[in-house]
Amino acid sequence: MKALCIFSGGLDSLISTIILRNQGIDVQAVFFETPFFRSENARISAERIGIPFISVDITARHFKMLENPPHGYGANMNPCIDCHALMFKIAGEMLSEGRASFIATGEVLGQRPFSQNKRAMAIVAKESGIADLILRPLSARLLSPSLPEREGWVTREALLGLQGRSRKPQIRLAKDLGITEYETPAGGCLLTEKTFSRRLKDLMLLKRKPIDPNQIELLRTGRHFRLSPEAKAVVGRNLYDNEKIVALADKEDIIMNVEFFPGPTTLVSGEPEAKDIITAASMTLSYSDAAVGTVASVAVNGGRRPGSITATALPIDSFRHLMI
Repeated sequence: MKALCIFSGGLDSLISTIILRNQGIDVQAVFFETPFFRSENARISAERIGIPFISVDITARHFKMLENPPHGYGANMNPCIDCHALMFKIAGEMLSEGRASFIATGEVLGQRPFSQNKRAMAIVAKESGIADLILRPLSARLLSPSLPEREGWVTREALLGLQGRSRKPQIRLAKDLGITEYETPAGGCLLTEKTFSRRLKDLMLLKRKPIDPNQIELLRTGRHFRLSPEAKAVVGRNLYDNEKIVALADKEDIIMNVEFFPGPTTLVSGEPEAKDIITAASMTLSYSDAAVGTVASVAVNGGRRPGSITATALPIDSFRHLMI
């Protein structure tokens, strides 16, 4: 008997896979990857306990869902119910390909009020199309028996009845099971982060073309400013940011650098007007090593206005109202 375990690499999914493995189930860990959550840590966790691991890129389908999630967002831009439903749906497609007999997950009833209550779990199960083949080993004894339990594929009595937000039971279990290292809860989803979500919302509201992974990666880099409804600037914080901004720039973007002082690389995207270019140049100089009041030349590359522009360094508080 084989199970696909939707695997974040966190403590809950680790315990779930070990519980099933201890019952003689052949467990395959699967991580559904997008630019918002990456597989590196999950892969390391799977290797630690010797569980076979695969990563499946669901970016295109996830982007489509993210634009208008039927069940809305959580505290930030995290559409957890619809995200889980999509993952289970794709996992169900993998079952139909003969990769396993049922799906397992590390979800704990009541651990997350928005996405792990009974109502949310029922929605996810229904929309996945494989409701009876979803097993939640950590809370199974508090839920209706799934097909794997009813058919005796797994022993229900050996499953758990965990509930609530406390992680103390899992920590005790980890010690008993010999798990000494595990990743933090939530799996590092960027959509739960306030600043990243604010930037993503701005991008989605004002996009002029389909969002691509480079744009998402850019949201993680530097300081972001909305110059106007049609234009945006990203200003590097350090050398790493500067190099990344250049690497992620689109051919239509404008790149700015101060010519005679160490300072940031600035990317201007969208359809900037002349006043936006002047603001971005001043911003670039202001975040450089130039003293306030310095007048200097800023190189402008790309776009329709290559060359240089003379700018004045202002107090950086002058740009706070534009920050995303």
